Amino acid sequence: MNLTRYADRRALVTGGGSGIGQATVLRLLAEGGTVVAADVSEAGLKDTEQKAGAAADRLTTLVVDVADETSVRTGVAAAVTALGGLDVLVNAAGVLRSSHTHETSLDAFEQVLRINLTGTFLMIRESVPALLRGKDAAVVNFSSTSAAFAHPYMAAYAASKGGIQSMTHALASEYAKRGIRFTAVQPGSISSGMTDGSGASGRSRGPGLPEDADLSLFTKLAPAIGQGFAGPETVASVVAMLASEDGGFITGTEIRVDGGTHF
Repeated sequence: MNLTRYADRRALVTGGGSGIGQATVLRLLAEGGTVVAADVSEAGLKDTEQKAGAAADRLTTLVVDVADETSVRTGVAAAVTALGGLDVLVNAAGVLRSSHTHETSLDAFEQVLRINLTGTFLMIRESVPALLRGKDAAVVNFSSTSAAFAHPYMAAYAASKGGIQSMTHALASEYAKRGIRFTAVQPGSISSGMTDGSGASGRSRGPGLPEDADLSLFTKLAPAIGQGFAGPETVASVVAMLASEDGGFITGTEIRVDGGTHF
């Protein structure tokens, strides 16, 4: 691990209270970064702070609800102030809900889009002015393998992640000449609070497939390499690369991190 790659970089990470978001916070701190971790869960943020150990002096935590415009506006402003600017934004906050589509309420469908897709948009919109003043600015969004591969019972989630992926391409084009890179990761077969229900965040519950779900619809469930699902740190390492100078020639694309589950 390059312990100095983020020595002069200031990062804001949403979903920083559990799962991949928390792993990303810890990874950026381990590489010398100064980080603001934002999450809807205060308990999750306290857990992140404890796990940061001696690096906690470079960590600030903020309770932010990415689905709420006022909370995002206030939170981003506080983060930029705490960091003295902004070089990196990682939009890891999200929610996964599963149900039979014909039994899904409009409120439930819109909640997933509001948190995942609209929340990502709000964070980007409020962060761009500071990123334009930042150094080698980079934004890493979270799509999913569900954006391109059939994950039944997850229509709302797939729609939100497909939207994030398309938005990432549009933003990369819009801001390329102004010095901000936009990329996305597509996690799959990753064990995290979102997929296994172990997350501290109240919005990181497991997928909860319907009791009568037809698992034969999932044509492939296991990764081709490794010994099963990988830990969230696997994705965090890719995020760290994308937002660093090592990813300086990468923009407007997504990287799938799934151990070959979706060849």
